[in-house]
Amino acid sequence: MERFDVVVIGAGHNSLTAAAYLARAGLSVLTLEKNDYIGGAAVSREIEPSFIYSSCSYALSLLRPEIIRDLDLTQHGLRVMPYQGSVTLTGDGRYIASSSHPDVMHRELARHSARDADAYMRYGRDMRQQADLVSPLLMQAPPNPASLRPKELRKVMSFLSDAQSLGRDGLADAIRFWTLSASDLLDRYFESDIVKAHLAASAVIGTGLGPMSPGSAYVMLHHRIGGLDGPNGAWGYVRGGMGAVSMAIASALRSHGGEIRTSSGVSEIKVSKKRATGVVLESGVEIDAGVVVSGLELKRSVLSLLDWKELSKSFVEQVSKFKTRGSSAKLNIALDGLPEFTDIPSDCPSLDGDVRLCGTVVDMERAYDDWKEKVMPRDPYLEIVIPSRLDPTLAPPGKHVASVFVQYVPDKLIDGSWTDAKRSELQDVVLSKIEKAAPGFKSKIRHVETRTPEDLENEIGLTQGNIFHGELTLDQLLFNRPLPELAQYRTPIGGYYLCGSSMHPGGGVMGAPGANAARTILADARLRAARRISA
Repeated sequence: MERFDVVVIGAGHNSLTAAAYLARAGLSVLTLEKNDYIGGAAVSREIEPSFIYSSCSYALSLLRPEIIRDLDLTQHGLRVMPYQGSVTLTGDGRYIASSSHPDVMHRELARHSARDADAYMRYGRDMRQQADLVSPLLMQAPPNPASLRPKELRKVMSFLSDAQSLGRDGLADAIRFWTLSASDLLDRYFESDIVKAHLAASAVIGTGLGPMSPGSAYVMLHHRIGGLDGPNGAWGYVRGGMGAVSMAIASALRSHGGEIRTSSGVSEIKVSKKRATGVVLESGVEIDAGVVVSGLELKRSVLSLLDWKELSKSFVEQVSKFKTRGSSAKLNIALDGLPEFTDIPSDCPSLDGDVRLCGTVVDMERAYDDWKEKVMPRDPYLEIVIPSRLDPTLAPPGKHVASVFVQYVPDKLIDGSWTDAKRSELQDVVLSKIEKAAPGFKSKIRHVETRTPEDLENEIGLTQGNIFHGELTLDQLLFNRPLPELAQYRTPIGGYYLCGSSMHPGGGVMGAPGANAARTILADARLRAARRISA
């Protein structure tokens, strides 16, 4: 029977990150993936010949620069092309073409409101201040306020000190950012409905909240925290598609002696005397390990892989109540030409970024209402990217690929599960909305892949299709992500750890949960070694 120091379950980007750090520390590491490809949601696939789709995740922002440096990912092929703006179309002839250049952005917003153009500087400053407060927490296990251990007390005191440095007004602003709705927060700064819609769009991505729901302001902040070794909130395409992120991390893992096996799904964690001793594959093969790490979503990691008799009833109930409601779908499209949007000049450089068909904040809230009723979306929020504008490796010359993120889409409809007919209906709703904004779009289509939340669950294990492995609501953040008992990446089963996006600091192609889990595992190994020596 084979034995490794560490077996990692799943080959998504967080699992690969954890595995790479552990292999870098000198441990023998085996990563097991049920699919015949690696990457999980960060994957590039040639579904249509000669066209490369970023099948799930479609743009990069949150990948931590520390991880890029630690694993030397640029030397392993990672190439990021930042895009300099985005476009918001309201459907009534108006648009905002945002820019990373402050003067250009000021002029663009001033077309809609001179007051809002000035307020945007204050808004950006305040967002940066909140991001600076949160960012130091991303690459460490969250502080445990209930622990009396000196290390944990120092973490809590450090966070309180940072928060106290904001002053009375700054603390009040921080509480607002964490608890207000995106709509209420933006009302404090802006008057123009299109300006507010442009900024509120990021508050609804992948979450079961509407722009008017309390807590959605934090989701907006979460998407601005990232920075590709540059300004907070920077976004970019990865050359070769999002799968190139996973491939670069996998290359780093292999360079340190780590091994990856695909088509090797895990059916069970082996446990003896409340300690993980290895895994059983779906094929029946057993592999022993000193440590087992799961990058799967929380419920799969605990409820599917562990024998419930090894766990307390209350713990199982808490895990089952972790919110993983799916709210989004994805279309990947191969195009015979570049689409042109009627309401914006075709040479606008912001088209190299994302194009948002969102209407107003009220329109987004109505789309959220449809989701709550579990009906077929009638007017969903769409975010469209055409990465082949900057990356010629994704399509043949003169051809293009488009990724369309669709919000809000329920994981189950009120009249039952998703069927081929319902999937086709959703596809028609999305393509018809794009056609209105870009006449002739449909005539350029040569292939469409439509993925509902149910498809995302069945193929890559996103329970209920939730792209963050769990909603980013205040009750599921920091030491509550996913539960206080699990917040330090350890489970009640000794030697079994979690490293997926269900863990702090949450979802997105960030890598932080994987890196943090690896540090916890290595710290525990050093502690066990020290105890053996002292004994």
